[in-house]
Amino acid sequence: MKEWCGAVQRMIDWIEEHPDRNKVLESLSEEIGYSPWYCSVLFHDVTGMTLKAYASGRRLARAAEEIRDTKERILDIALKYGFSSQEALSRPFREQYGCTPAAYRRKPVPVRLQIYKDVLLPDYDEERIRTMEESRLAVRVEHIPAHKYLGIREKRAKDYCDFWKYHDCDTVCGIVTSMDKMAHPVVTPHTAGWQWDDGKRIYFYGTGVPLDYTGPIPDSFELWEIPASDYLVFSYPSFDFMTENAEVMDAVEKLAWGFDPADRGYEWNEDACPDYQRHCPEGAGYQVLRPVRRR
Repeated sequence: MKEWCGAVQRMIDWIEEHPDRNKVLESLSEEIGYSPWYCSVLFHDVTGMTLKAYASGRRLARAAEEIRDTKERILDIALKYGFSSQEALSRPFREQYGCTPAAYRRKPVPVRLQIYKDVLLPDYDEERIRTMEESRLAVRVEHIPAHKYLGIREKRAKDYCDFWKYHDCDTVCGIVTSMDKMAHPVVTPHTAGWQWDDGKRIYFYGTGVPLDYTGPIPDSFELWEIPASDYLVFSYPSFDFMTENAEVMDAVEKLAWGFDPADRGYEWNEDACPDYQRHCPEGAGYQVLRPVRRR
């Protein structure tokens, strides 16, 4: 949680130090080391504002303060804060403050300036961020048509980390990656999951393939058929793998394994279909899919 606020504070400070930059998101992505999408999502979650709105608001506010407090030419102030001309500053200035920069200099009036944010202050506490995290958890229904699955069922493994205690990651992932063009369009390569076996949930890893797949089956792999089913998808959107992976996975799995499908008019269908796991931190995020049928 603290890493979130720390990263956003670095973004805020970067904006403060580079008031003339227009392509803020791309530059921040390079500076912070997160994807542009993740920078944008994280900034909004912590501050309640879009990154674009905050950056443009701060540029305008700092320009207004200099217009009010100095005798610098308005053109020079405009260029200093990334506006291409005095006219380019005047348009948003009038929209935001109701007067031109020149009129504001002649007669300063009370206006709402975008203040500098400090998200490391106590009011941006962990409980607030935790609430935001929970609000990004979601449940939806997805239909997956009948297909086959080509993968390794490992009875000794209960999750992803356990699985690699018994199999060589480079070998298995290399084989699965080679199936990209033959994979099922929904159950794609590296979609893993769990199946019930004698009352125990076991882990498997591989790729979905179309029902008509008749290709080779690599050593240690199996090919099995899975009927069509609706699934409840428990998800969390894109996140930073290095700092948030454990928390995100715990939150999604706690929701998935403790959920009552009757709330949505369903019952579990795990006697016929497996549970699936999709893990793509900087893309779709993390998802656990549990099969259901109408009650």
